[in-house]
Amino acid sequence: MGLLAVLRSKATKGTIGVMITASHNPEQDNGVKLTEPMGEMLVPEWEAYATSLANARDEDVKEVLREIITGDGIDMDVTANVFLAKDTRPSSYTLSQSLQDGIQTLHGQYTNFGLLTTPQLHYMVRCHNTKGLYGQPTEQGYYTKLSQAFLKLRQLVSASGDRGYSPVIIVDGANGVGALKIQQLLSFLKGTLDISVCNDGTTGKLNEKCGADFVKLLQKCPNGVEAVPDVKCVSFDGDADRIVYFYVDKEKKFYLLDGDKLATLFAGYIQNLLTLSGLTLNVGLVQTAYANGSSTQYAVQEIKVPVACVKTGVKHLHHKAAEFDIGVYFEANGHGTVLYSKRAEEAILSASQNNSLSESQRHAAECLQCLVNLTNQTVGDALADMLLVEAILYAKGWNVQQWNSSYTDLPNRQLKVKVKDRTVIRTTDAERQVTAPEGLQDAINKTVSNYRQARSFVRPSGTEDIVRVYAEAETQASADELAKQIALQVFQLAGGIGDPPN
Repeated sequence: MGLLAVLRSKATKGTIGVMITASHNPEQDNGVKLTEPMGEMLVPEWEAYATSLANARDEDVKEVLREIITGDGIDMDVTANVFLAKDTRPSSYTLSQSLQDGIQTLHGQYTNFGLLTTPQLHYMVRCHNTKGLYGQPTEQGYYTKLSQAFLKLRQLVSASGDRGYSPVIIVDGANGVGALKIQQLLSFLKGTLDISVCNDGTTGKLNEKCGADFVKLLQKCPNGVEAVPDVKCVSFDGDADRIVYFYVDKEKKFYLLDGDKLATLFAGYIQNLLTLSGLTLNVGLVQTAYANGSSTQYAVQEIKVPVACVKTGVKHLHHKAAEFDIGVYFEANGHGTVLYSKRAEEAILSASQNNSLSESQRHAAECLQCLVNLTNQTVGDALADMLLVEAILYAKGWNVQQWNSSYTDLPNRQLKVKVKDRTVIRTTDAERQVTAPEGLQDAINKTVSNYRQARSFVRPSGTEDIVRVYAEAETQASADELAKQIALQVFQLAGGIGDPPN
């Protein structure tokens, strides 16, 4: 990937980033994530180049490189510059050296940041390419920008904060790089948060029975975390670009606050501040089909924020969110952020400094300005998103139970069905409707009609021959039974292999 990174840097005439990580996957896995000059994910057309290069035989690498250079019209005289970083997997160290060798082979320049979270590297890349306008491209610059915005917002809302709010948080670091970086961030927060870190990497394996993906899918506390009744708990994933909250009550019942709860919290608070400031900016919430139906209803009916649904994948959400003045996007798994258009940023900054506005209008605009600075707009960021949550909960004076009670999730279930060929499944309407194989969508519709407050959809995996089934209904028993029936229909109509789903 060092070779591809050099070519992408030359093609964009900007610095790009390469993060060595396999995110939420097991410790033995590894891979790379490429970052565009403004900190976004690699553009789709270059994903095909990456696949071709990764699958090329050693003797064919030169020819594949020539095809990329010719196909994209790359000027090889442009100097390439690459920022690189890695997570804490044992294999990341040797892969980092291989990456540097690849960059040097094509005479590119690089800066090795060592251990970083994925969103920190995205942040560095954007800061560098905006010549410091977005922030300073250093780790200290990252912590300074976030902490200053967080502390200023707390100061602005101190009169209303701290009613039911508690600063106590138990963090599941997934035995990954996020566990290290949150310790460094804490030194910038002046004691405002009382954080204890579990699964800090000193004993357990990365993402093994812990982390955001484990908590989201199994809906139970991760190993290594002794949840205290009614105390906020947070789980990162291995490279700290996902975050979910959870807690248990006095009867040890588990409650999950996933990406949907974060998205509606952010969108509702932003919408309220816009109303108070008098600014006319349009806010939108972008979800996927996996978003709980209750969250969509709450967004539209209660906080009055329009919702757009797109295909699964952060790149699709990010692109759609950029169409709004302020776009909030989250996958239910906890990966998401907020995007502010140039128009929105300029309007918010101007209003925060406009003495002709009323004190309450200017105060709301100042709060919005803090939110802009507290947000990592490049990609989902567990550290930044956690600070956003804590700032908003403090401003509202909410404890975790009050946040969770904003709406109640419909019970849901996800299943996988092994099939001979996943490409037989084709979808439309942001993956909510099946167009092939024939008869499957009719079968889904008929089955869903037998349950109250129910919906279900199926979609093929992007990487393996399985079909993912999602179902939700009025009760957990109904959701479980609905998911099982839909999975059996997929097995029968889409070429299921092995044992039928159970």
